[in-house]
Amino acid sequence: MSHTLPVADNSYLQLPPLMYQVLTPTPVKHANWLAFNQDLATLLQIPAPWQQTAQGLALYAGNQLAPWCQPMALAYSGHQFGQLNPRLGDGRALLLAEVTGLDGLRYDIQLKGSGPTPFSRRGDGRAALGPVLREYLISEWMHAVGVPTSRALAAVSTGELVFRDTALPGAVLTRVARSHLRIGTMQYASMAGTPDDVKTLISYTLARHYPQALAEENLALALLRCVAKAQAQLVAKWMQLGFIHGVMNTDNMSLSGETIDYGPCAFMDNYAPATKFSSIDTSGRYAYRNQPPIAQWNLARLAEAMLAHIHADETQAIALATDVLNQFVTDYQQAFYQGFAEKLGLRATDAAPPNADHDVAQRLFIDETLQLMAELQLDFTAFFRRLAEARDGQPDVLLQLSCQHEPLAAWLARWQVLCQVDAQALRAKNPAFIPRNQTVEAILASALAGDLAPFQQFIAAAKTPFVDAPDYMAIPEAAPYCTFCGT
Repeated sequence: MSHTLPVADNSYLQLPPLMYQVLTPTPVKHANWLAFNQDLATLLQIPAPWQQTAQGLALYAGNQLAPWCQPMALAYSGHQFGQLNPRLGDGRALLLAEVTGLDGLRYDIQLKGSGPTPFSRRGDGRAALGPVLREYLISEWMHAVGVPTSRALAAVSTGELVFRDTALPGAVLTRVARSHLRIGTMQYASMAGTPDDVKTLISYTLARHYPQALAEENLALALLRCVAKAQAQLVAKWMQLGFIHGVMNTDNMSLSGETIDYGPCAFMDNYAPATKFSSIDTSGRYAYRNQPPIAQWNLARLAEAMLAHIHADETQAIALATDVLNQFVTDYQQAFYQGFAEKLGLRATDAAPPNADHDVAQRLFIDETLQLMAELQLDFTAFFRRLAEARDGQPDVLLQLSCQHEPLAAWLARWQVLCQVDAQALRAKNPAFIPRNQTVEAILASALAGDLAPFQQFIAAAKTPFVDAPDYMAIPEAAPYCTFCGT
């Protein structure tokens, strides 16, 4: 590379001091490589000495800092399962630096599992190997299918044990995101800071993520509108993949519109809108079907935090914010139905928007398709992927998904008339495989036993998720599955 240091600084230092705590990582006993993302390192312009080297290992373990690092823990609040916790913050993470990538965009580099911080709330500040590798492989797969997401630059083991329900090997994840600003960040500024602090954070967030909106007269309303649109598009993509985030607390929802915090997330096998996986989500608050209304609920909390800046008159401020929250529903539905129309081949990616009558008919067909999938308990991923074979004259490949051939065959006949694209276009919109829950568990079990080969093999396949990968395309037997938060 032509330079020895990345283009790095830490713009969070522009924020009020209450928004962060400067400190250094806690060293680990014996670091070893688990994984390193060379493609991402190249994008971030990480100098060669700080890549997959002994020096890089020390950096990503938290044992040594590079000259371009300015580590700090960020402060934020959060509604956790609907209950406000006024002071959360990075309890086991440290922002190392911000760098400018080859694409001209700014990125955070953060260590996750780097030791206790002032926000740890009696926690040990560490991470276990299983959750670290789980976030690595799922976030990289999500990136490859085009979902805005944090990514993984490195994963290292620590040579130490962490204690949850039992003793587990420790690890540190190096996470990369466009920023770590959350809805909870704005909530914290509103509750712990002054009106000027909130104003500063609004301007900072717009400058970082939505600079085109800085010219608007009402910056707070502009930010709410931008975040709402980004979240509408993001959650629609989740729904189109059968992805269930599992912990959509306001501290886990980014202002950039990226997926962050892959704690108890998982993917549906059989299509069932009430599906949930998280062990702590006993009421199903964050079930698959609830993700869109929860996103809107979270946006309402963002609006509350900025209300005085939206308009000096509270009644008018509420009215303006409500308009944006209502528009979220419209934006979400548009993104949801357009995405499913493309998955079903009802419209080409670059096709002109359908007229009103056609749009209603198209949405009705999508609704009927999803209802049939639920009634027949069809595998979500396999159903959409096998449409390509059906389009290529092999309907039996799709019909094999259910023992009830008659209703599926009747649907298939209707679909063949409505489909406007070829098999190749269908494959380009429907992943060949997902990080199946059972696959992920088997990979992590092997890693815990000292064998990283299955993890490495999946990461390699995940770079091309729209290409057939027979090792990951088998449909598992229906079985209960539960995920657990790694903290």
